[in-house]
Amino acid sequence: MSAELSEKPVTTPSIHSLAQKLRIVIVGHVDHGKSTLIGRLFHDTNSLPEGKVEQIRKASEAEGMDFEFAFLLDALLEEQAQNITIDTTQLPFRTSKREYVIIDAPGHKEFLKNMVTGAASADAAILLIDANEGIQEQSKRHAYLLSLLGIRRIAIAVNKMDLVGYDQKRFESVRSEYTEFLKKLRIVPQHFIPISAKLGENITKQSTEMPWYNGPAILEALDTFDQPAPPEGLPLRLILQDIYRFDERRILAGRIETGRLKVGQDIMFWPDGKRSRIKTIENWAAKETPTQGGPGESIAITLEEQIFVERGQIGSIPGDGPSEAREIHASLFWLQEEPLTLNRPFTLKMGTQSVEARLVEIVRILDSSSLETKEGTSTQIQKNEVADVRIRARKPVAFDRHDRINETGRFVIVTGKRIGGGGIVREADYGSGDPSITSDNITWTVSPVTREARAEHFGHRGVVIWLTGLSGSGKSTLATGLDHQLHRRGISSTILDGDNLRHGLCSNLGFTPEDRSENIRRAGETAKLMAEAGLVVICSLISPFRADRDKVREICGRDGVPFAEVFVNAPLAVCEDRDPRGLYKRARAGEISNFTGLTSPYEAPEKPDLELATGELSREDSLRQLFEFSVDISAIAATNSTPNVEQGSGI
Repeated sequence: MSAELSEKPVTTPSIHSLAQKLRIVIVGHVDHGKSTLIGRLFHDTNSLPEGKVEQIRKASEAEGMDFEFAFLLDALLEEQAQNITIDTTQLPFRTSKREYVIIDAPGHKEFLKNMVTGAASADAAILLIDANEGIQEQSKRHAYLLSLLGIRRIAIAVNKMDLVGYDQKRFESVRSEYTEFLKKLRIVPQHFIPISAKLGENITKQSTEMPWYNGPAILEALDTFDQPAPPEGLPLRLILQDIYRFDERRILAGRIETGRLKVGQDIMFWPDGKRSRIKTIENWAAKETPTQGGPGESIAITLEEQIFVERGQIGSIPGDGPSEAREIHASLFWLQEEPLTLNRPFTLKMGTQSVEARLVEIVRILDSSSLETKEGTSTQIQKNEVADVRIRARKPVAFDRHDRINETGRFVIVTGKRIGGGGIVREADYGSGDPSITSDNITWTVSPVTREARAEHFGHRGVVIWLTGLSGSGKSTLATGLDHQLHRRGISSTILDGDNLRHGLCSNLGFTPEDRSENIRRAGETAKLMAEAGLVVICSLISPFRADRDKVREICGRDGVPFAEVFVNAPLAVCEDRDPRGLYKRARAGEISNFTGLTSPYEAPEKPDLELATGELSREDSLRQLFEFSVDISAIAATNSTPNVEQGSGI
């Protein structure tokens, strides 16, 4: 056996250290030495099963191979045939200070996959870089993932220093380049350590091969990391894993991520907000029946009042629950070769929740290795890109912002049976813009009647047809005519007229720019709800500002409701000449202020889905074009064949 193998480990565990445990994730580019480092740590801390080193040594000799420390890990994981690590593994080792758990994360997918189960809740990280190969794209992406997950206790290990002759200049070059990159992520590593995992240099003690380095070895550096404080003051989050029937009892099993619970305590479950009281805490192995539980405990409880709860729900103290919404703002890391596109269905997994969801908006895209923001509007996220996005689920989900409670603020995306990406929750979007709205006073009721079922029942899709134009351009005339013709055709429709809305829903609004915008927002939200019910909603409003009309398109788009902007285009002179209600005359006389087209601007659509030149066309021709257009976009068969209309997501 080689000298480095026969050397007696320098660390021994102490009993008091076992109460502390630091979770470490080890990441790095393929072949930069993760398995070798882990194998070396096992050996040098005497954490291997007895006889394992000798077993691997004999197996290596039989194959005519040199002993490799990576074989120690490969043998434990039954991966020697592939010679690379293929799955995330958690394995313990000890130093004289405390116990550690190594999370070996070979690639992005395994790392992200374990975000949802909690395996990636690392306290610290070792990021490996090959001194010979230098910084690779994956080195940068792993650093971005660490920053995304909020891991700040980081040691950078520059491995394989033996291959570059323990050259100080090479080490300093790697450190300088990587430090500049990490600054952009606001990561300040606590240690940069030159090592040779294979030869044991700077693993347990300072290497004599690199006298120019005065810092700690790997194990010494890990022992300098502070122990994370327990999550004090955080509210209860009990993630349900399953519901069991035992005897006559319904037993709710789950894990307490944060907070505490006790017998006799009121508890509320999200989504849905159903409430009961904890009757018992079940523990068959305990001599005494427990009466409370805390963070990190897997626990089983029964309730005094039997309410319907299911796997995936989150238990909380009433009044301090998680957010509940169908829509979240998030930072998303995408991994698949096939890009993630807007409105493409996928499975969103949050804790033990699993729900169909879609991407409804890409706010911005960042390249995870260059950290450059992608210019322009995007409709898809490519492999290895990071994006700030809005995700909409088919039904409400429960969660917290990642910066508040990490355990309930992360997610993964599954397409088919593959992990596509993952990320963290930034905030919820309740649609009102009011941050004071919380999960305790608002929920979204979902009907069991799907949009597809309504379309099948009516024989057409629900859509929003938005007529915009100056007063007198013919909007109301076309709206009433279209409603009549659609009714005769057997298409269920309704009209939302601007004047009608101001008699009720918007009666408290004036005609300032702010009130006009709020008027359009209310009309848009109402139209969207009616379209979700299966109606063709004909909206007739001047809606003078492009930004307001774009907002309505966004309101409809986030729920997959088809939206079409129709520009009823008649010149101001024509509209003023018609003046069916004498409004222009009164505005000219100063009796009406903020009148669109005269004393208030009208911003014409730049790319309407349909333009009707009502200053030139007859009423009949205009109505015919509008009718044919409306029939086309509301037809079920038109779902994927109308390029100029905002298509629905089906959610």
